[in-house]
Amino acid sequence: MSYLDWAIMFGTLLAIAAYGIYKTYGPKDMEKYLRGGNDLNWWTIGLSIMATQASAITFLSTPGQAYADGMRFIQFYFGLPVAMIIISVVFLPIYYRLKVYTAYEFLETRFDLKTRTLTACLFLVQRGLAAGITIYAPAIILSTLLEWNLTLTNFFIGFMVIIYTVSGGTKAVSITQKQQMTVMMGGMILAGIIVIQMIPVKFTEALHLAGKMEKLNIVNFEFDLSDRYNFWSGVTGALFLFLSYFGTDQSQVQRYLSGRSLTQSRMGLMMNGFLKVPMQFVILFIGVMVFVFYQFFQPPVIFNTIQLDKLKQSEYVDDLSELEEEYSDVFQDKTESIQQLLGAISSNDESQTNQYQEEVFDHSARQEELREKVKALIVKNDPLAETNDTDYVFMRFVMDYLPKGIVGLLFAVIFSAAMSSTASELNALSSTTTMDIYKRSIKKSEDSRHYMLSSKWFTALWGLFAVLFATYATLFENLIQAVNLLGSLFYGTILGIFLVGFFMKWVGGRAVFMAAIITEILILTLHYFNGKTVGGISVDVGYLWYNAIGCILVMVIAAFLQLFMSQAKKV
Repeated sequence: MSYLDWAIMFGTLLAIAAYGIYKTYGPKDMEKYLRGGNDLNWWTIGLSIMATQASAITFLSTPGQAYADGMRFIQFYFGLPVAMIIISVVFLPIYYRLKVYTAYEFLETRFDLKTRTLTACLFLVQRGLAAGITIYAPAIILSTLLEWNLTLTNFFIGFMVIIYTVSGGTKAVSITQKQQMTVMMGGMILAGIIVIQMIPVKFTEALHLAGKMEKLNIVNFEFDLSDRYNFWSGVTGALFLFLSYFGTDQSQVQRYLSGRSLTQSRMGLMMNGFLKVPMQFVILFIGVMVFVFYQFFQPPVIFNTIQLDKLKQSEYVDDLSELEEEYSDVFQDKTESIQQLLGAISSNDESQTNQYQEEVFDHSARQEELREKVKALIVKNDPLAETNDTDYVFMRFVMDYLPKGIVGLLFAVIFSAAMSSTASELNALSSTTTMDIYKRSIKKSEDSRHYMLSSKWFTALWGLFAVLFATYATLFENLIQAVNLLGSLFYGTILGIFLVGFFMKWVGGRAVFMAAIITEILILTLHYFNGKTVGGISVDVGYLWYNAIGCILVMVIAAFLQLFMSQAKKV
Protein backbone atom coordinates (compact mmCIF):
# COMPACT_ATOMS: atom_id res chain seq x y z
CA MET A 1 0.00 0.00 0.00
CA SER A 2 1.04 3.59 -0.56
CA TYR A 3 1.76 6.13 2.21
CA LEU A 4 -1.58 7.76 1.38
CA ASP A 5 -3.40 4.46 1.96
CA TRP A 6 -1.66 3.90 5.29
CA ALA A 7 -2.52 7.45 6.37
CA ILE A 8 -6.18 7.09 5.43
CA MET A 9 -6.51 3.69 7.12
CA PHE A 10 -4.86 4.60 10.43
CA GLY A 11 -6.30 8.11 10.45
CA THR A 12 -9.86 6.78 10.06
CA LEU A 13 -9.49 4.13 12.76
CA LEU A 14 -7.81 6.39 15.30
CA ALA A 15 -10.31 9.20 14.70
CA ILE A 16 -13.28 6.89 15.34
CA ALA A 17 -11.76 5.46 18.54
CA ALA A 18 -10.77 8.92 19.81
CA TYR A 19 -14.25 10.26 19.09
CA GLY A 20 -15.84 7.44 21.09
CA ILE A 21 -13.55 8.07 24.07
CA TYR A 22 -14.03 11.85 23.91
CA LYS A 23 -17.84 11.72 23.75
CA THR A 24 -18.36 9.15 26.51
CA TYR A 25 -15.41 9.27 28.87
CA GLY A 26 -16.12 8.80 32.53
CA PRO A 27 -19.66 7.48 33.18
CA LYS A 28 -19.92 7.38 36.98
CA ASP A 29 -22.56 4.74 37.58
CA MET A 30 -23.77 1.38 36.30
CA GLU A 31 -26.94 2.79 34.69
CA LYS A 32 -25.01 5.06 32.32
CA TYR A 33 -22.26 2.54 31.67
CA LEU A 34 -24.49 -0.44 30.83
CA ARG A 35 -27.53 1.31 29.34
CA GLY A 36 -25.93 4.48 28.00
CA GLY A 37 -28.27 6.75 29.94
CA ASN A 38 -31.26 5.64 27.82
CA ASP A 39 -31.04 8.64 25.52
CA LEU A 40 -30.31 7.17 22.06
CA ASN A 41 -32.63 8.06 19.17
CA TRP A 42 -34.05 5.54 16.72
CA TRP A 43 -31.63 6.07 13.86
CA THR A 44 -28.59 5.72 16.15
CA ILE A 45 -30.14 2.50 17.48
CA GLY A 46 -30.82 1.27 13.95
CA LEU A 47 -27.29 1.98 12.75
CA SER A 48 -25.86 0.41 15.90
CA ILE A 49 -27.91 -2.75 15.38
CA MET A 50 -26.78 -2.99 11.76
CA ALA A 51 -23.13 -2.32 12.62
CA THR A 52 -23.19 -4.97 15.35
CA GLN A 53 -24.25 -7.63 12.86
CA ALA A 54 -22.17 -6.27 9.97
CA SER A 55 -18.82 -7.59 11.14
CA ALA A 56 -15.64 -7.60 9.08
CA ILE A 57 -16.69 -11.06 8.01
CA THR A 58 -19.61 -9.48 6.15
CA PHE A 59 -17.36 -7.30 4.04
CA LEU A 60 -14.61 -9.88 3.54
CA SER A 61 -16.58 -13.08 3.05
CA THR A 62 -19.85 -11.98 1.44
CA PRO A 63 -18.35 -10.62 -1.83
CA GLY A 64 -16.22 -13.77 -2.09
CA GLN A 65 -19.26 -15.93 -1.50
CA ALA A 66 -21.11 -14.10 -4.29
CA TYR A 67 -18.06 -14.56 -6.54
CA ALA A 68 -18.16 -18.32 -5.99
CA ASP A 69 -21.85 -19.00 -5.41
CA GLY A 70 -23.85 -16.08 -6.78
CA MET A 71 -26.54 -14.05 -5.05
CA ARG A 72 -28.42 -16.89 -3.38
CA PHE A 73 -27.03 -16.05 0.07
CA ILE A 74 -29.47 -13.11 0.10
CA GLN A 75 -32.23 -15.65 0.88
CA PHE A 76 -30.67 -16.05 4.32
CA TYR A 77 -32.08 -12.59 5.19
CA PHE A 78 -35.64 -13.07 3.91
CA GLY A 79 -36.95 -13.77 7.41
CA LEU A 80 -35.30 -10.70 8.95
CA PRO A 81 -38.14 -8.13 8.49
CA VAL A 82 -40.65 -10.61 9.95
CA ALA A 83 -38.35 -11.26 12.90
CA MET A 84 -38.05 -7.50 13.57
CA ILE A 85 -41.85 -7.15 13.66
CA ILE A 86 -42.26 -10.09 16.06
CA ILE A 87 -39.52 -8.79 18.38
CA SER A 88 -41.01 -5.28 18.37
CA VAL A 89 -44.47 -6.60 19.27
CA VAL A 90 -43.59 -9.41 21.71
CA PHE A 91 -40.06 -9.04 23.13
CA LEU A 92 -39.52 -5.31 23.45
CA PRO A 93 -42.56 -4.39 25.59
CA ILE A 94 -41.62 -7.05 28.15
CA TYR A 95 -38.01 -5.86 28.39
CA TYR A 96 -39.08 -2.23 28.79
CA ARG A 97 -41.75 -3.05 31.34
CA LEU A 98 -39.27 -4.97 33.51
CA LYS A 99 -36.53 -2.32 32.98
CA VAL A 100 -33.92 -5.04 32.58
CA TYR A 101 -30.19 -4.57 32.00
CA THR A 102 -29.96 -7.92 30.17
CA ALA A 103 -32.48 -10.11 28.37
CA TYR A 104 -31.81 -12.95 30.81
CA GLU A 105 -33.20 -11.07 33.82
CA PHE A 106 -36.67 -11.79 32.41
CA LEU A 107 -36.05 -15.54 32.74
CA GLU A 108 -35.59 -15.36 36.51
CA THR A 109 -38.80 -13.34 36.82
CA ARG A 110 -40.64 -15.90 34.70
CA PHE A 111 -38.90 -19.12 35.80
CA ASP A 112 -36.08 -19.23 38.34
CA LEU A 113 -32.42 -18.35 38.91
CA LYS A 114 -30.98 -21.57 37.47
CA THR A 115 -32.78 -21.06 34.15
CA ARG A 116 -31.53 -17.48 33.95
CA THR A 117 -27.98 -18.61 34.78
CA LEU A 118 -28.04 -21.50 32.28
CA THR A 119 -29.24 -19.27 29.45
CA ALA A 120 -26.71 -16.57 30.31
CA CYS A 121 -23.95 -19.19 30.31
CA LEU A 122 -25.04 -20.53 26.90
CA PHE A 123 -24.84 -16.98 25.61
CA LEU A 124 -21.43 -16.38 27.18
CA VAL A 125 -20.00 -19.56 25.66
CA GLN A 126 -21.16 -18.98 22.09
CA ARG A 127 -20.72 -15.20 22.05
CA GLY A 128 -17.31 -15.41 23.73
CA LEU A 129 -16.12 -17.79 21.00
CA ALA A 130 -17.81 -15.67 18.33
CA ALA A 131 -15.93 -12.60 19.58
CA GLY A 132 -12.71 -14.47 18.96
CA ILE A 133 -13.81 -15.38 15.43
CA THR A 134 -14.84 -11.79 14.63
CA ILE A 135 -11.28 -10.72 15.50
CA TYR A 136 -9.55 -13.71 13.91
CA ALA A 137 -11.53 -13.72 10.67
CA PRO A 138 -10.38 -10.34 9.37
CA ALA A 139 -6.98 -10.61 11.08
CA ILE A 140 -5.92 -13.69 9.12
CA ILE A 141 -6.94 -12.09 5.81
CA LEU A 142 -5.51 -8.65 6.61
CA SER A 143 -2.26 -10.03 8.00
CA THR A 144 -1.80 -11.99 4.77
CA LEU A 145 -2.62 -9.06 2.48
CA LEU A 146 -0.62 -6.50 4.46
CA GLU A 147 2.17 -8.98 5.31
CA TRP A 148 1.70 -8.34 9.01
CA ASN A 149 2.25 -10.82 11.79
CA LEU A 150 -1.08 -12.55 12.54
CA THR A 151 -0.73 -12.33 16.32
CA LEU A 152 0.09 -8.63 16.17
CA THR A 153 -2.91 -8.05 13.89
CA ASN A 154 -5.16 -9.82 16.40
CA PHE A 155 -3.82 -7.66 19.21
CA PHE A 156 -4.13 -4.46 17.14
CA ILE A 157 -7.84 -5.05 16.48
CA GLY A 158 -8.54 -6.33 19.99
CA PHE A 159 -6.85 -3.58 21.94
CA MET A 160 -8.24 -0.77 19.78
CA VAL A 161 -11.72 -2.06 20.69
CA ILE A 162 -10.93 -2.72 24.36
CA ILE A 163 -9.69 0.84 24.93
CA TYR A 164 -12.83 2.73 23.90
CA THR A 165 -15.31 0.03 25.03
CA VAL A 166 -13.83 -0.07 28.54
CA SER A 167 -13.74 3.73 28.61
CA GLY A 168 -17.28 4.56 27.57
CA GLY A 169 -19.38 1.40 27.83
CA THR A 170 -22.62 0.98 25.89
CA LYS A 171 -22.86 4.56 24.67
CA ALA A 172 -19.30 4.51 23.32
CA VAL A 173 -20.16 1.40 21.33
CA SER A 174 -23.33 2.90 19.88
CA ILE A 175 -22.01 6.33 18.87
CA THR A 176 -18.80 4.97 17.31
CA GLN A 177 -20.89 2.55 15.29
CA LYS A 178 -22.56 5.50 13.53
CA GLN A 179 -19.19 6.62 12.23
CA GLN A 180 -18.15 3.07 11.43
CA MET A 181 -21.32 2.37 9.43
CA THR A 182 -20.75 5.56 7.43
CA VAL A 183 -17.20 4.46 6.59
CA MET A 184 -18.25 0.85 5.87
CA MET A 185 -21.15 1.48 3.51
CA GLY A 186 -19.58 4.57 1.93
CA GLY A 187 -16.42 2.62 1.13
CA MET A 188 -18.27 -0.40 -0.23
CA ILE A 189 -20.60 1.65 -2.45
CA LEU A 190 -17.61 3.57 -3.81
CA ALA A 191 -15.83 0.27 -4.55
CA GLY A 192 -18.95 -1.01 -6.31
CA ILE A 193 -19.16 2.07 -8.52
CA ILE A 194 -15.48 1.77 -9.44
CA VAL A 195 -15.64 -1.93 -10.33
CA ILE A 196 -18.70 -1.36 -12.55
CA GLN A 197 -16.85 1.43 -14.36
CA MET A 198 -13.80 -0.82 -14.84
CA ILE A 199 -15.75 -3.62 -16.55
CA PRO A 200 -15.01 -3.20 -20.30
CA VAL A 201 -18.62 -3.76 -21.44
CA LYS A 202 -21.91 -1.98 -20.87
CA PHE A 203 -23.59 -2.44 -17.51
CA THR A 204 -26.54 -4.22 -19.15
CA GLU A 205 -24.12 -6.64 -20.83
CA ALA A 206 -22.42 -7.25 -17.50
CA LEU A 207 -25.82 -8.14 -16.01
CA HIS A 208 -26.61 -10.46 -18.93
CA LEU A 209 -23.27 -12.21 -18.49
CA ALA A 210 -23.74 -12.58 -14.72
CA GLY A 211 -27.20 -14.01 -15.33
CA LYS A 212 -26.04 -16.49 -17.97
CA MET A 213 -23.25 -17.65 -15.62
CA GLU A 214 -25.86 -18.24 -12.87
CA LYS A 215 -24.58 -15.56 -10.50
CA LEU A 216 -27.91 -13.71 -10.23
CA ASN A 217 -29.64 -16.74 -8.71
CA ILE A 218 -31.47 -14.72 -6.08
CA VAL A 219 -34.42 -16.99 -5.17
CA ASN A 220 -34.72 -20.77 -5.12
CA PHE A 221 -38.14 -22.14 -4.13
CA GLU A 222 -37.06 -25.80 -4.18
CA PHE A 223 -37.42 -27.31 -0.71
CA ASP A 224 -34.24 -29.13 0.34
CA LEU A 225 -33.22 -29.63 3.96
CA SER A 226 -29.58 -30.11 2.97
CA ASP A 227 -29.46 -26.82 1.04
CA ARG A 228 -28.05 -24.07 3.23
CA TYR A 229 -29.64 -21.20 1.33
CA ASN A 230 -33.07 -21.32 -0.28
CA PHE A 231 -36.33 -19.45 0.21
CA TRP A 232 -37.65 -21.93 2.77
CA SER A 233 -34.53 -21.99 4.95
CA GLY A 234 -34.53 -18.18 4.83
CA VAL A 235 -38.13 -17.70 6.01
CA THR A 236 -38.05 -20.56 8.56
CA GLY A 237 -34.61 -21.63 9.80
CA ALA A 238 -33.10 -18.16 9.42
CA LEU A 239 -36.23 -16.59 10.94
CA PHE A 240 -35.61 -18.57 14.14
CA LEU A 241 -31.94 -17.53 14.04
CA PHE A 242 -32.87 -13.85 13.74
CA LEU A 243 -35.51 -14.09 16.47
CA SER A 244 -32.90 -15.52 18.81
CA TYR A 245 -30.06 -13.23 17.72
CA PHE A 246 -31.96 -9.94 17.77
CA GLY A 247 -34.43 -10.90 20.48
CA THR A 248 -32.29 -12.76 23.05
CA ASP A 249 -28.62 -12.13 22.23
CA GLN A 250 -27.40 -9.44 24.63
CA SER A 251 -25.06 -7.95 22.00
CA GLN A 252 -28.21 -6.86 20.12
CA VAL A 253 -30.64 -6.44 23.02
CA GLN A 254 -28.24 -3.99 24.67
CA ARG A 255 -28.37 -1.79 21.56
CA TYR A 256 -32.09 -1.10 21.78
CA LEU A 257 -32.40 -1.19 25.58
CA SER A 258 -30.43 2.08 25.52
CA GLY A 259 -33.18 3.87 23.53
CA ARG A 260 -35.09 6.90 24.78
CA SER A 261 -38.38 5.03 24.67
CA LEU A 262 -40.10 1.88 23.50
CA THR A 263 -41.15 3.69 20.31
CA GLN A 264 -37.58 4.78 19.52
CA SER A 265 -36.31 1.22 20.01
CA ARG A 266 -39.06 -0.20 17.81
CA MET A 267 -38.26 2.28 15.06
CA GLY A 268 -34.58 1.32 15.30
CA LEU A 269 -35.45 -2.34 14.87
CA MET A 270 -37.71 -1.57 11.91
CA MET A 271 -34.93 0.46 10.31
CA ASN A 272 -32.66 -2.56 10.58
CA GLY A 273 -35.36 -4.89 9.25
CA PHE A 274 -35.94 -2.93 6.08
CA LEU A 275 -32.39 -1.70 5.35
CA LYS A 276 -30.40 -4.86 6.14
CA VAL A 277 -31.67 -6.83 3.13
CA PRO A 278 -30.81 -4.04 0.62
CA MET A 279 -27.43 -3.62 2.32
CA GLN A 280 -26.60 -7.31 1.92
CA PHE A 281 -27.91 -7.20 -1.65
CA VAL A 282 -25.47 -4.38 -2.45
CA ILE A 283 -22.51 -6.24 -0.92
CA LEU A 284 -23.38 -9.46 -2.76
CA PHE A 285 -23.91 -7.56 -6.01
CA ILE A 286 -20.44 -6.01 -5.66
CA GLY A 287 -19.09 -9.57 -5.40
CA VAL A 288 -20.94 -10.52 -8.60
CA MET A 289 -19.52 -7.46 -10.41
CA VAL A 290 -16.01 -8.47 -9.26
CA PHE A 291 -16.75 -11.89 -10.77
CA VAL A 292 -17.77 -10.26 -14.07
CA PHE A 293 -14.62 -8.11 -13.98
CA TYR A 294 -12.49 -11.23 -13.72
CA GLN A 295 -14.12 -12.65 -16.85
CA PHE A 296 -12.23 -9.96 -18.81
CA PHE A 297 -9.10 -9.61 -16.66
CA GLN A 298 -7.33 -12.81 -15.74
CA PRO A 299 -7.67 -13.61 -12.02
CA PRO A 300 -4.85 -15.23 -10.08
CA VAL A 301 -5.07 -19.00 -10.08
CA ILE A 302 -5.27 -18.71 -6.27
CA PHE A 303 -6.33 -15.43 -4.62
CA ASN A 304 -4.24 -16.09 -1.53
CA THR A 305 -1.00 -14.95 -3.12
CA ILE A 306 1.05 -15.74 0.00
CA GLN A 307 0.38 -19.44 -0.58
CA LEU A 308 1.33 -19.02 -4.24
CA ASP A 309 4.58 -17.31 -3.29
CA LYS A 310 5.43 -20.18 -0.95
CA LEU A 311 4.74 -22.64 -3.75
CA LYS A 312 7.03 -20.71 -6.11
CA GLN A 313 9.84 -21.16 -3.59
CA SER A 314 9.25 -24.90 -3.31
CA GLU A 315 10.19 -27.99 -5.29
CA TYR A 316 6.81 -27.80 -7.03
CA VAL A 317 7.57 -24.54 -8.87
CA ASP A 318 7.77 -26.25 -12.28
CA ASP A 319 4.42 -28.00 -11.77
CA LEU A 320 2.92 -24.66 -10.75
CA SER A 321 4.29 -22.93 -13.84
CA GLU A 322 2.73 -25.54 -16.12
CA LEU A 323 -0.64 -25.23 -14.40
CA GLU A 324 -0.54 -21.43 -14.52
CA GLU A 325 0.31 -21.49 -18.23
CA GLU A 326 -2.58 -23.83 -18.94
CA TYR A 327 -4.85 -21.69 -16.73
CA SER A 328 -3.92 -18.64 -18.82
CA ASP A 329 -4.69 -20.51 -22.07
CA VAL A 330 -8.09 -21.61 -20.77
CA PHE A 331 -8.82 -18.03 -19.69
CA GLN A 332 -8.08 -16.73 -23.20
CA ASP A 333 -10.40 -19.34 -24.72
CA LYS A 334 -13.07 -18.46 -22.18
CA THR A 335 -12.77 -14.74 -22.95
CA GLU A 336 -13.37 -15.44 -26.65
CA SER A 337 -16.44 -17.54 -25.81
CA ILE A 338 -17.75 -14.74 -23.56
CA GLN A 339 -17.43 -12.20 -26.39
CA GLN A 340 -19.32 -14.55 -28.69
CA LEU A 341 -21.94 -15.13 -25.99
CA LEU A 342 -22.50 -11.38 -25.59
CA GLY A 343 -22.83 -11.05 -29.35
CA ALA A 344 -25.43 -13.83 -29.46
CA ILE A 345 -27.36 -12.21 -26.60
CA SER A 346 -27.28 -8.86 -28.41
CA SER A 347 -28.67 -10.41 -31.61
CA ASN A 348 -31.32 -12.41 -29.68
CA ASP A 349 -30.03 -15.67 -31.17
CA GLU A 350 -31.19 -18.21 -28.58
CA SER A 351 -29.51 -21.18 -30.22
CA GLN A 352 -26.11 -19.44 -30.37
CA THR A 353 -26.61 -18.09 -26.85
CA ASN A 354 -27.11 -21.61 -25.47
CA GLN A 355 -24.12 -22.93 -27.41
CA TYR A 356 -21.69 -20.27 -26.21
CA GLN A 357 -23.10 -20.45 -22.69
CA GLU A 358 -22.17 -24.14 -22.60
CA GLU A 359 -18.69 -23.30 -23.86
CA VAL A 360 -18.24 -20.72 -21.11
CA PHE A 361 -19.37 -23.24 -18.49
CA ASP A 362 -16.93 -25.82 -19.87
CA HIS A 363 -14.04 -23.35 -19.69
CA SER A 364 -15.07 -22.34 -16.15
CA ALA A 365 -15.13 -25.99 -15.09
CA ARG A 366 -11.66 -26.47 -16.58
CA GLN A 367 -10.41 -23.39 -14.70
CA GLU A 368 -11.76 -24.84 -11.47
CA GLU A 369 -10.04 -28.17 -12.15
CA LEU A 370 -6.72 -26.38 -12.58
CA ARG A 371 -7.33 -24.40 -9.38
CA GLU A 372 -7.91 -27.65 -7.51
CA LYS A 373 -4.63 -29.04 -8.84
CA VAL A 374 -2.80 -25.96 -7.60
CA LYS A 375 -4.49 -26.33 -4.22
CA ALA A 376 -3.31 -29.95 -4.12
CA LEU A 377 0.25 -28.74 -4.72
CA ILE A 378 -0.12 -26.21 -1.91
CA VAL A 379 -1.17 -28.97 0.49
CA LYS A 380 1.71 -31.19 -0.69
CA ASN A 381 4.10 -28.36 0.06
CA ASP A 382 2.45 -27.54 3.40
CA PRO A 383 -0.14 -30.01 4.77
CA LEU A 384 -1.45 -27.34 7.18
CA ALA A 385 -1.91 -24.68 4.48
CA GLU A 386 -5.37 -23.14 3.99
CA THR A 387 -6.53 -23.52 0.37
CA ASN A 388 -10.01 -22.02 0.51
CA ASP A 389 -9.45 -18.56 -0.94
CA THR A 390 -12.93 -17.09 -1.47
CA ASP A 391 -12.46 -14.77 1.52
CA TYR A 392 -9.44 -13.22 -0.24
CA VAL A 393 -11.23 -12.42 -3.51
CA PHE A 394 -12.54 -8.93 -2.76
CA MET A 395 -9.51 -7.47 -0.99
CA ARG A 396 -7.15 -9.04 -3.58
CA PHE A 397 -9.12 -7.16 -6.24
CA VAL A 398 -8.94 -3.99 -4.14
CA MET A 399 -5.17 -4.19 -3.77
CA ASP A 400 -4.49 -5.10 -7.39
CA TYR A 401 -6.82 -2.71 -9.23
CA LEU A 402 -8.23 0.14 -7.13
CA PRO A 403 -6.49 3.56 -7.03
CA LYS A 404 -4.41 4.91 -4.15
CA GLY A 405 -6.46 6.24 -1.28
CA ILE A 406 -9.39 3.96 -2.04
CA VAL A 407 -7.31 0.95 -1.00
CA GLY A 408 -6.65 2.50 2.41
CA LEU A 409 -10.34 3.38 2.77
CA LEU A 410 -11.38 -0.21 2.02
CA PHE A 411 -8.94 -1.55 4.60
CA ALA A 412 -10.40 0.97 7.06
CA VAL A 413 -13.82 -0.50 6.20
CA ILE A 414 -12.69 -3.99 7.20
CA PHE A 415 -10.99 -2.85 10.40
CA SER A 416 -13.97 -0.64 11.31
CA ALA A 417 -16.36 -3.55 10.84
CA ALA A 418 -14.17 -5.77 13.03
CA MET A 419 -14.08 -3.09 15.71
CA SER A 420 -17.83 -2.37 15.65
CA SER A 421 -19.02 -5.96 16.00
CA THR A 422 -16.33 -6.89 18.53
CA ALA A 423 -17.13 -3.84 20.68
CA SER A 424 -20.81 -4.85 20.85
CA GLU A 425 -19.87 -8.40 21.78
CA LEU A 426 -17.46 -7.36 24.55
CA ASN A 427 -20.01 -4.87 25.88
CA ALA A 428 -22.69 -7.57 25.97
CA LEU A 429 -20.39 -10.20 27.49
CA SER A 430 -19.44 -7.74 30.22
CA SER A 431 -23.06 -6.80 30.95
CA THR A 432 -24.20 -10.42 31.13
CA THR A 433 -21.27 -11.48 33.31
CA THR A 434 -21.81 -8.56 35.65
CA MET A 435 -25.60 -8.62 35.97
CA ASP A 436 -26.50 -12.30 35.50
CA ILE A 437 -23.55 -13.98 37.19
CA TYR A 438 -21.45 -11.62 39.34
CA LYS A 439 -24.11 -9.31 40.81
CA ARG A 440 -26.83 -11.95 41.03
CA SER A 441 -24.87 -14.89 42.48
CA ILE A 442 -21.44 -13.73 43.72
CA LYS A 443 -21.43 -10.12 44.99
CA LYS A 444 -25.08 -9.28 45.65
CA SER A 445 -25.01 -6.05 47.63
CA GLU A 446 -22.27 -3.73 46.36
CA ASP A 447 -22.86 -0.14 45.26
CA SER A 448 -23.40 1.05 41.69
CA ARG A 449 -19.83 2.23 41.24
CA HIS A 450 -18.49 -1.20 42.20
CA TYR A 451 -20.55 -2.89 39.48
CA MET A 452 -19.57 -0.23 36.95
CA LEU A 453 -15.89 -0.87 37.66
CA SER A 454 -16.52 -4.63 37.59
CA SER A 455 -18.10 -4.24 34.14
CA LYS A 456 -14.97 -2.46 32.92
CA TRP A 457 -12.77 -5.27 34.21
CA PHE A 458 -15.01 -7.92 32.65
CA THR A 459 -14.92 -6.02 29.34
CA ALA A 460 -11.12 -6.08 29.40
CA LEU A 461 -10.99 -9.76 30.42
CA TRP A 462 -13.41 -10.85 27.69
CA GLY A 463 -11.41 -8.78 25.22
CA LEU A 464 -8.22 -10.58 26.22
CA PHE A 465 -10.01 -13.93 25.96
CA ALA A 466 -11.22 -13.05 22.44
CA VAL A 467 -7.73 -12.02 21.36
CA LEU A 468 -6.20 -15.21 22.78
CA PHE A 469 -8.88 -17.37 21.14
CA ALA A 470 -8.26 -15.56 17.85
CA THR A 471 -4.54 -16.17 18.17
CA TYR A 472 -5.01 -19.94 18.46
CA ALA A 473 -8.07 -20.36 16.20
CA THR A 474 -8.11 -22.15 12.84
CA LEU A 475 -9.73 -20.94 9.64
CA PHE A 476 -13.14 -22.36 8.86
CA GLU A 477 -14.49 -23.32 5.43
CA ASN A 478 -15.98 -19.86 5.06
CA LEU A 479 -15.82 -17.11 7.67
CA ILE A 480 -19.41 -15.87 7.43
CA GLN A 481 -20.69 -19.44 7.61
CA ALA A 482 -18.50 -20.12 10.66
CA VAL A 483 -20.17 -17.36 12.68
CA ASN A 484 -23.69 -18.38 11.61
CA LEU A 485 -22.93 -22.04 12.36
CA LEU A 486 -21.60 -21.24 15.83
CA GLY A 487 -24.70 -19.20 16.60
CA SER A 488 -27.01 -21.89 15.23
CA LEU A 489 -25.61 -24.45 17.68
CA PHE A 490 -26.93 -22.41 20.63
CA TYR A 491 -29.53 -19.91 19.42
CA GLY A 492 -32.33 -22.42 18.95
CA THR A 493 -32.12 -23.56 22.57
CA ILE A 494 -31.95 -20.00 23.88
CA LEU A 495 -34.90 -18.87 21.75
CA GLY A 496 -36.93 -21.91 22.84
CA ILE A 497 -36.46 -20.96 26.50
CA PHE A 498 -37.70 -17.41 25.83
CA LEU A 499 -40.70 -18.55 23.77
CA VAL A 500 -41.75 -20.95 26.53
CA GLY A 501 -41.50 -18.00 28.90
CA PHE A 502 -43.59 -15.75 26.64
CA PHE A 503 -46.31 -18.11 25.45
CA MET A 504 -46.43 -21.29 27.58
CA LYS A 505 -47.41 -19.80 30.92
CA TRP A 506 -48.22 -23.19 32.45
CA VAL A 507 -44.64 -24.51 32.06
CA GLY A 508 -42.37 -24.07 35.08
CA GLY A 509 -38.65 -23.46 35.53
CA ARG A 510 -37.63 -27.04 36.28
CA ALA A 511 -39.21 -28.38 33.08
CA VAL A 512 -37.73 -25.74 30.79
CA PHE A 513 -34.30 -26.05 32.45
CA MET A 514 -34.18 -29.81 31.80
CA ALA A 515 -35.59 -29.36 28.31
CA ALA A 516 -32.86 -26.86 27.46
CA ILE A 517 -30.07 -29.19 28.59
CA ILE A 518 -31.56 -32.16 26.69
CA THR A 519 -32.04 -30.05 23.56
CA GLU A 520 -28.51 -28.67 23.57
CA ILE A 521 -27.10 -32.20 23.85
CA LEU A 522 -29.29 -33.31 20.93
CA ILE A 523 -28.27 -30.35 18.74
CA LEU A 524 -24.57 -30.90 19.39
CA THR A 525 -25.04 -34.62 18.68
CA LEU A 526 -26.89 -33.81 15.43
CA HIS A 527 -24.06 -31.53 14.35
CA TYR A 528 -21.45 -34.17 15.20
CA PHE A 529 -23.16 -36.75 12.98
CA ASN A 530 -24.27 -34.30 10.28
CA GLY A 531 -22.84 -35.31 6.93
CA LYS A 532 -22.33 -38.91 8.09
CA THR A 533 -24.33 -42.13 7.83
CA VAL A 534 -25.76 -43.45 11.09
CA GLY A 535 -27.42 -46.87 11.18
CA GLY A 536 -27.77 -46.85 7.41
CA ILE A 537 -29.44 -43.42 7.47
CA SER A 538 -27.68 -40.47 5.85
CA VAL A 539 -27.77 -37.36 8.07
CA ASP A 540 -27.64 -34.18 5.99
CA VAL A 541 -29.24 -31.09 7.52
CA GLY A 542 -28.37 -27.48 6.65
CA TYR A 543 -27.11 -25.77 9.79
CA LEU A 544 -29.74 -23.00 9.61
CA TRP A 545 -32.33 -25.64 10.49
CA TYR A 546 -30.58 -26.17 13.85
CA ASN A 547 -32.27 -22.95 15.01
CA ALA A 548 -35.78 -24.15 14.25
CA ILE A 549 -35.11 -27.70 15.48
CA GLY A 550 -33.58 -26.50 18.75
CA CYS A 551 -36.36 -24.01 19.45
CA ILE A 552 -39.15 -26.50 18.76
CA LEU A 553 -37.43 -29.26 20.76
CA VAL A 554 -37.18 -27.04 23.86
CA MET A 555 -40.86 -26.14 23.64
CA VAL A 556 -42.06 -29.72 23.01
CA ILE A 557 -39.80 -31.37 25.60
CA ALA A 558 -40.63 -28.72 28.21
CA ALA A 559 -44.35 -29.30 27.62
CA PHE A 560 -44.01 -33.07 28.01
CA LEU A 561 -41.84 -32.75 31.11
CA GLN A 562 -44.27 -30.32 32.70
CA LEU A 563 -47.19 -32.67 32.02
CA PHE A 564 -45.22 -35.59 33.45
CA MET A 565 -44.28 -33.60 36.56
CA SER A 566 -47.88 -32.48 37.04
CA GLN A 567 -49.13 -36.07 36.77
CA ALA A 568 -46.44 -37.26 39.19
CA LYS A 569 -47.56 -34.68 41.76
CA LYS A 570 -51.16 -35.88 41.49
CA VAL A 571 -50.09 -39.47 42.15
